[in-house]
Amino acid sequence: MSIAVINYGAGNLPNVVRALRHVGADLTVTDDPEVVRSAAAVVLPGVGATADTMRSLETLGIAAVLPGVVAQGRPFLGICVGMQVLLGASEEFGPHPCLGIIGGTVRRLPDAAGKIPQIGWNQVRYAPAFAAHPLFAGIPDGSNFYFVHSYYCDVDDPAVVAGRTEYGLAFPSVIIHDHLAAVQFHPEKSGRCGLQLLRNFVTLAGSPSWTSAPAGTVSGKGR
Repeated sequence: MSIAVINYGAGNLPNVVRALRHVGADLTVTDDPEVVRSAAAVVLPGVGATADTMRSLETLGIAAVLPGVVAQGRPFLGICVGMQVLLGASEEFGPHPCLGIIGGTVRRLPDAAGKIPQIGWNQVRYAPAFAAHPLFAGIPDGSNFYFVHSYYCDVDDPAVVAGRTEYGLAFPSVIIHDHLAAVQFHPEKSGRCGLQLLRNFVTLAGSPSWTSAPAGTVSGKGR
């Protein structure tokens, strides 16, 4: 099974590719929407702003195919901005639409959080319903991951929030719905725990029995 890693110009792409290959992934780096459409599984990495990311995905024609990929149940992993663009809209540098796969809005971290952007290690606390999810296998609750972001995902449906992190507020740092997973942190920069999460995703992507609990509502009506 080959995983399509989307290349839309994100600067962290080489690190994500290196980490996935380290955990045994068979992958193809691509900017071709037809390759993404037909892939067995998809990874959308990310750094930068949601507007720039959306512009690149739209120019390549990939934005048009991603909702269908997710709707068909293909295993999908979004990383950092690759998580944020799944929502209905973003407020970063002015309101604009995103992919609308998950209902919600990307908002700026509150000033009460302290230094913005958040750069560095922080804990991820699992939602009780997801504590035994196979994406977290071998990763203790409260483990530290590496974050670099100024905005967070304010999702409409709390049932899809698998993990939260405290930084001025308890924001969703992991979303899971059926075969879709997304993380606000950078697993490729998160040492052993990050590699374990990527390894778990690769394993799950190759498993026909991957299901999530509970099943939330994926909706593009979050703006």
